[in-house]
Amino acid sequence: MIKPRQDAWSEAGDPVRPMTVASSGTPPRIRSKDLFQRMREVEIEHEGRIYRLRLTQLNKLILTA
Repeated sequence: MIKPRQDAWSEAGDPVRPMTVASSGTPPRIRSKDLFQRMREVEIEHEGRIYRLRLTQLNKLILTA
């Protein structure tokens, strides 16, 4: 199980839940509606860079740096 930092909080002020990997070794699955939460774009910070994950008008995903 991957544990979040003690001070890991979402922008909504909720504690970030730990992610677990299924015993079969499959990666965890996150539904896009849970990730976007009624928004069309989210920012992802990875190794000091900010990436934007957007929903297009055709309901496709685009990831840009």
